[in-house]
Amino acid sequence: MKRIGFLSFGHWTPSPHSRTQSAQDALLQSIDLAVAAEELGADAASFRVHHFARQLASPFPLLAAVGARTSRIEIGTGVIDMRYENPVAFAENAGAADLISGGRLQPGISRGSPEQVIDGWRHFGFAPAEGETDADMARRHTESMLQILSGEGFAPPNPQPMFPNPPGLLRPEPHSPGLRERIWWGAGSDSTARWAAAQGMNLMSSTLKDDETGEPFHVQQRRQIEAFHQEWQAHDHAFTPRVSVSRSIIAITSDQDRAYFLGQRDAQDQVGMLDERTRAIFGRSYIGEPEELVRELARDEAIASADTLLVTVPNQLGVEYNAHLMESILTAVAPQLGWR
Repeated sequence: MKRIGFLSFGHWTPSPHSRTQSAQDALLQSIDLAVAAEELGADAASFRVHHFARQLASPFPLLAAVGARTSRIEIGTGVIDMRYENPVAFAENAGAADLISGGRLQPGISRGSPEQVIDGWRHFGFAPAEGETDADMARRHTESMLQILSGEGFAPPNPQPMFPNPPGLLRPEPHSPGLRERIWWGAGSDSTARWAAAQGMNLMSSTLKDDETGEPFHVQQRRQIEAFHQEWQAHDHAFTPRVSVSRSIIAITSDQDRAYFLGQRDAQDQVGMLDERTRAIFGRSYIGEPEELVRELARDEAIASADTLLVTVPNQLGVEYNAHLMESILTAVAPQLGWR
């Protein structure tokens, strides 16, 4: 069995060709798609977070709303940029959203990706400490947040509080037991996958990573997963980690699918510069008839190594069409691969 869910970037644009004309459309349709995915039997609804962009941004109101409308599906992010996050506020907001969902939150976090604006985290009130990079700052925020999620008190109580306090040091409330073990790190390299394992976080790997060996993307990603598990075994985290990968997968099962996607496939990995220093490899898309997809996906070594697959969806095509795409994967592809 493999958990299968969707990953939505939540794009919106005031274009006559888009079904998501506004931020409100993107948010409300994200909730509706999670509800539809749960009804279809999908296992996860995950949402991308991008600041200063016409996409989903502030994640916790959306996660809480999805949690209130659903009852079974896992609810996550892929990923929250920790350069922008106050660790205490993160723990408090995540705890509330997790309790609303009944313990189904699966927050994915990372050090961030190229942005819409220059040093956008500065506008949120954050700056690297002396000698730090912005990536160092993201990891520092993460380590603090993980400690807070452990539930241990750290704040000295006021001797004359407005309301009675429990004994000892205080922690942010609400606290959600178990959430600490459901934090995922979006790793873009083998070294950051090992760092995630050392910190006791699950591994989330997308369709993009550093090109470290020149091998095909799925092979490099499988090696990244192996590095994660090897590092995990060197620590005593007292729980079994999970690994997810994301893919662009379109099963062609209707004339509408053919009109939208046939002939638009990117059947090869792409290599390019992510910034001035980082050579990155972008994983291929899988677009085709179900029988063809079954053959191609069976050869994907990283998918075989992961317990969770997140399928990126073209959210601007609307809830009904994206539910159709998910249903095609769940019924026409996954069973043939032994995932269902």
